[in-house]
This record gives sequence, structure tokens and C-alpha cells, in this order.
Amino acid sequence: MIGHRPIVKRPYTGAMPHHFSTRTAWDSSESDLSRAIRDRRTSGLPVWDLTIANPTVCGFDYPADLLAPLAQPAALRYDPDPRGILSARAAVARYALSHGAKVDPAHIVLTTSTSEAYSFLFRLLCDPCDAILAPQPSYPLFDFLADLDNVLLAPYPLFADFGWWIDFAELERRITPRTRAIILVHPNNPTGHATTRAERDRLQSLCAEHHLALIVDEVFLDYGLGGPIESFAVGPHPCLTFVVSGLSKVAALSQMKVGWVACFGPGEVQAEALSRLEIIADTFLSMNAPVQHALPIWLEGASAMQAQLRDRVRTNLATLITAPQLTLLPVEAGWAAVLKFPVAAAEEGSAAMLVADTGVVVHPGSFYGLPGSRFIVVSLIGPVDTFREGIEKLNLWCESRMLTHLIPR
Repeated sequence: MIGHRPIVKRPYTGAMPHHFSTRTAWDSSESDLSRAIRDRRTSGLPVWDLTIANPTVCGFDYPADLLAPLAQPAALRYDPDPRGILSARAAVARYALSHGAKVDPAHIVLTTSTSEAYSFLFRLLCDPCDAILAPQPSYPLFDFLADLDNVLLAPYPLFADFGWWIDFAELERRITPRTRAIILVHPNNPTGHATTRAERDRLQSLCAEHHLALIVDEVFLDYGLGGPIESFAVGPHPCLTFVVSGLSKVAALSQMKVGWVACFGPGEVQAEALSRLEIIADTFLSMNAPVQHALPIWLEGASAMQAQLRDRVRTNLATLITAPQLTLLPVEAGWAAVLKFPVAAAEEGSAAMLVADTGVVVHPGSFYGLPGSRFIVVSLIGPVDTFREGIEKLNLWCESRMLTHLIPR
């Protein structure tokens, strides 16, 4: 997903004088939702954007000296270690230790983002047209990354029934001889599902049985609503496992572009994976020195930012409880919520129509792979007043549709 555009492939017609790869044949035309937002703003009408997930524009209190660590004299020296400078990797290891995981800094590779981390891992594990299983619903970003790295992405379903669960029967059915890895987002975005110990054990057994790698995205690990969530960096690791995270969520610093991969698994397999991953990282050498030297300081201050975000999430969740026409699906962690419309409202409630009728911007559930038209996704970290007003307008809109159709909820 780029902005509010869904992923749509367009066929290559051969009409252009230059050849472009089919992997980049995305439809970049304006979507109905983007057009509705533009029209609303052009008309001077107010907009309540409930999709904002960039913490730097949500009114949080950042330290006044946040940028000072970038000016350290040590950053004038270039250290081309492809894994990242040791002090930065040691800081990531200390962060992992705060979650009860003992990680050797030698088993950590720094990247400029979790997106780059995924790309490195796709290239490490897959030949062209190999497959990776990814959860649905989850990030639309996976589709773009898979296209760019010539990897086939196969979804496996999560379902909601007194909480979110992995459909293991369907997951195992979708494993083929070309499958190389399973992606797990823990906790999931947008569902907020935190993988249980039983699910973890079954996933690891499945990967070990089929010789698959397990890629675990833990960017929202610090945002559990019911207490700490166990990291997959905590052993044992019976299968090759990569734990991915970054500053964007851990310290609410999406603009600093810092991610990392920690590698675990049986000895020889882990050593071979790290050796090959180091060559991939050495090919790009993408991490800059000032950010690496600042990383230990930013990670030390991350807990204060996390507390602010957790408070905001809880406050906005409390607002959702006061909106009787919007059904909140179970959420255990993270920055997002999945909501379900009443049937009558869903029949008329495209995201573009919502913007035109109410000025409220939401993500349609289909952006994340949720079925049907009844689901929407909202960010829980937006300003409290904007969130409350937007939810009130959505609830009133649903009530008006219910009265019009006289259909019980």
C-alpha cells in the first residue's frame, strides 16, 4: 500500500519506447479514496484522519536534545562493518535482554529499516519464484517487497473467534516444495494478535519439519495492553529464526530509519545464514555512521516514548467502547484497531463514501486482506480529540443508515 492506494497490477502493453520490469507494473493512479480526500480538502471542508500512524506528527513529547547524539565526533570515522558497528549492535542486544533474551551482538545485522531487513532475508532464503507464507490480515507492504525480490507471497489466514488465531490447518496446506519461510507478525498489525506459546511451539515444529525459516516481525512487541509479550528471541530455537525490529516503533522514531535482524537456530545453519547475510549487507552498506552512534542513546530513552504511546492507545480504545454501532474486534497489542460496521452501513460504506459523507478517513479492511466490506482499520495513536470526533461521526453515520434501512444490528 502506498498512501491510500491499494495494490493493483497493470499489464505491460509494450506501448512505451522503453522496457520496464513487470515487477514494478503497479497501478499508481489515484484511488477513489485518495480522490475523495483530495476533493474534501480542496473544498475547504474538515477532515478527521484516523489512519495516521506516524508518531512524529501525533503530538507526543520528544526530548529537546533528541538530535544531539547525531553530532558525536566518533561518527566522523567510517567503520565499514557490514553488520553495523559493534556499539550499536550491543545496544540492540541490551534491548533484547530487557525482554529476557540473551543475544550475541555478532548475531545481529543492522539495516536502514525493517523493509530492508525483509528484502535481505528474501534474497538470503529464496531463488526467483520461491514462496514465502505471510499472515492475512497483515501489512500490505509484503506484496511490494515480494514483487521487488521476485518472491511469491502466499497468504495464510488468521481468524477472529473469541480472539485471533492462526489457522494451522490452512497454513500447513499451503506449504509447497517451493516454500522457504513463514512470516509471523508478533504482535500482528492490524489485528493486535500476540502469538501464544502453543502457537509458537506449533510454528517452530512446522518449520523444523519442513526445513523452513521463521521470520518474526516484533516491531510492536513493546505495546502489549495486558502486560509484557514474550519475544521469539527467547529460546529455544529448533528452526532457523530471524527476529526483525526497529526504531520506528520501538522508540517512535520512524524518521531515523534504523532496523535490525537477529539470527537464531541450530549451530551450523545459524552460522551459514549469518555468513551469507553479512555478504548481502556488505553489498549495500546502507547504515550511516551518525545514526549508528546515536542508536544506544535513543534505545535507552525508548521506554519514555513507549509509555506515552501506550497511554494514547488506551485512551483511544476507551473512546471506541462508547461507539455502540462500531464493533471492536479483539486487540491485545499494537497501534491499530479493527472495527466492524453493522450490515446496513457496510452495504453503503466504502471508505471513499465515508470521506465524502463525514470527512472521516479510515483504512478499508481490504487494504490488510480482511474479507468483505464490513471491516475498517483505524490507528490508535492519533490525537485524542481528532480520534474522538472522528469516531463520533462514524457512529452517527452508522445510526443514520440503520434508521434508513430499519435493519436490526
